[in-house]
Amino acid sequence: MDGMDYRESMEKYPERKARTLRFTCGAPRSARVVGDGSRALFLRSDGPEDLVTSLWMSILSGDGRHREVLLADPRKLLADADGERVSPQERARRERAREGGRGIVSYDSDVSGDRVVFVLDGHPFMADIGSDLAATVTDLSRDAGDASDATAESSLPSPVAALRISPDGRHALYSTGRELVVIDVDENGSVLGRSVVVALSQDAPDTMVLGLPEFVAGEEMDRYDGFWWSPDSRRVLVETFDSSPEPVWYLSDPTDPDVPAVPRRYPRALTRNARVGLSLLDLTTDFSGRCRVSASKDVTWDDEGFEYLAAVSWIGAHDPVLLVQNRRQNKDLVLDVHPDGSTTVLERHANPQWLDLIAGTPAMTPDGRLVCALNDMDADTNRLTVDGRAFTPVGWQVRRVLDVTDEDVLAVVQRTPDLAPDVPSAWRNHADGHDARSLDVVRIDYEGNLFPVTVEPGVWTASRRGRGMVVSGRDMASAMSTMTHVLAGCGPDSSERKTASDAMRNRTAAEPERRVTTDVRAAIGNAAETPGFTPTTRFVRLGAHGLIAAITRPGADSRFAGASRLPVLMRPYGGPGFQQAVLSQSYHWDSQWWADQGFLVVTADGRGTTGRGPRWDREIAGRMKDVTLADQVEAVKALPDVAPEADLGRVAIIGWSYGGYLSALAVLDAPDVFRAACAGAPPVDWTLYDTHYTERYLGLDPETYRRNGLLDDAPGLRRPLMIIHGFADDNVTIAHSLRLSRALMAAGRPHVFLPLTGITHMTNDPDVARSLLVLQRDFLYEALGMDGPTVSAGGSAKPGVAVR
Repeated sequence: MDGMDYRESMEKYPERKARTLRFTCGAPRSARVVGDGSRALFLRSDGPEDLVTSLWMSILSGDGRHREVLLADPRKLLADADGERVSPQERARRERAREGGRGIVSYDSDVSGDRVVFVLDGHPFMADIGSDLAATVTDLSRDAGDASDATAESSLPSPVAALRISPDGRHALYSTGRELVVIDVDENGSVLGRSVVVALSQDAPDTMVLGLPEFVAGEEMDRYDGFWWSPDSRRVLVETFDSSPEPVWYLSDPTDPDVPAVPRRYPRALTRNARVGLSLLDLTTDFSGRCRVSASKDVTWDDEGFEYLAAVSWIGAHDPVLLVQNRRQNKDLVLDVHPDGSTTVLERHANPQWLDLIAGTPAMTPDGRLVCALNDMDADTNRLTVDGRAFTPVGWQVRRVLDVTDEDVLAVVQRTPDLAPDVPSAWRNHADGHDARSLDVVRIDYEGNLFPVTVEPGVWTASRRGRGMVVSGRDMASAMSTMTHVLAGCGPDSSERKTASDAMRNRTAAEPERRVTTDVRAAIGNAAETPGFTPTTRFVRLGAHGLIAAITRPGADSRFAGASRLPVLMRPYGGPGFQQAVLSQSYHWDSQWWADQGFLVVTADGRGTTGRGPRWDREIAGRMKDVTLADQVEAVKALPDVAPEADLGRVAIIGWSYGGYLSALAVLDAPDVFRAACAGAPPVDWTLYDTHYTERYLGLDPETYRRNGLLDDAPGLRRPLMIIHGFADDNVTIAHSLRLSRALMAAGRPHVFLPLTGITHMTNDPDVARSLLVLQRDFLYEALGMDGPTVSAGGSAKPGVAVR
């Protein structure tokens, strides 16, 4: 970025975006506050193009002194950190979590934060943090005698996946998929021994997996764990699943015909799911510190009626709590797991359409109260309950629970202004921004009093423990993400609190909100690059549904600045449950690049997106196709009221995944509105997508799937369409695009198809990611009859003329 002017930054944007993993390399991430709150773990690579992340610790004292300590550097632990070996299980986890980095990309710590474990090059490592806050890093797969011999082969069962340390820091546990292996360590961090604590039987089929989550858990439920330590380190809850009921699919690389196709099980909609079970293991530790299983009990529940294991929570001295869902996801049970493996139903929930999963719920408070999520349809609010009583205010949509204490919950929320017109005084200068576009961190006590943690509207999250908190996120004011470590001395006296509504209504503009005055805070360093430009994005409401839309125009230094007429480029959201028109610059960098290519760029979040209440979400039930397309059409037709330069005779649409589906749908079913489309990895046949996502919205009637698919519409194509798909995509398989292309060919409809070899759903290859932007742009230029700069995939520019 240094020395680049605006136009050079814009020209080099596709390449720099690819090299920097969307400008995230070098930025701190994955923060976890540990101990008393004065320390926090986080990950960060060394620079803006460094993909190899290291483990760091932030240390903040009460007098405001702050330092960052490097705990573990992969380049010092491995001979070739950039070429580390990654097991198939870990590669699958990274794909599910959309993880594009290398090195230490995840970690786990004991409750004190003194020991941290992670996996590198297929080996388990532990960072033991001493009283001087320096770390001794040990390869747990090697004995002391061969620790310095990088060529020594380990006899440890492999692969090493899902490494987790016990809360007391004395045992590290991991899964090979067939075995659960424990590594015992002493108080000095030395390995006492390694052993298999539980394993599948030798005659168990290869479809059986122990200690890892099934596909839909990671892809759709954001559950990446397959076993859970008890808080006292004396028990472990372990998942086993059998994927044999799922259909077998085959993925291959057509560029290498010598390599056979790889079979895998995939939970295709309207077919059977993997069978999931749980076992509760009792552990004993002998006089030498070695751990073994003393008893194993199967956990029992109605797993035929409630086949999805959606969430597991184990807090304090309480039994573990499970959330299980039925196949349609319109009923769930919250279960208490007893020491003998039996379960008791604590709560039952139901919804005519579906029940949302709210991360962090259900959870027990330390004093034994149950916190659950509630889709309150009457109040049109996603709320929280404590022991069955709703306590979060109406109009504050809870998106995620970050921490639960006896006093309050720490949560990410989005405000619905019509239902919650009053805001805390800390937000008064930004009140208009705190709506569905902003994901705010707040504390909410069990009387419904709400206390903001973040002030600026943006996309935020946090980690909290003891007196400490780390707040992370982005906003529209800065291109850089921020991570701030905060240490609080004390909070406001509870006797002075009023209800949230009374406090907001009665506080005058001049009266400051009561805030902690003894906080100290420090920014954690960020070495990421920025694009070198600021999006011109402005937000509006469009159409009868008041669609929240982000409109991005060419920058002041663009040759298209101030154009009286501009073709329109729609960039729709990623589908139900997601948003794109939010208050974070990073969501709109691509839009600015497109705008400077000569487009008026519009992202409109239609019905089905989150943040506007459960009724809005459920407008799409059974009719995703009709509703989501109608909203994009509504947005286009409303543009002249807010953007008179919009040329509605030249409207194009691009998107990836669900956005790709919408793009293909637009030119197939609304050709009078949309003149061209680029559809990336589109799920065009919903019977080929997974059960948990698809059946939530479309149910179990095959006719509903036919109506919401695109294959029957293929003969109607009369607009230019580019289809893009990766052969290695194991989420939206390339079969979707191949079937659409076949249907188009059968109907004699010309189209462009870009098959990407070796590319998954993430499209992380830098060369491919860079080229795709340019190729799509040039395709749309031709399709819309535009003249513009012809820039090759390599980035060389040729003179062009303004959009005609």
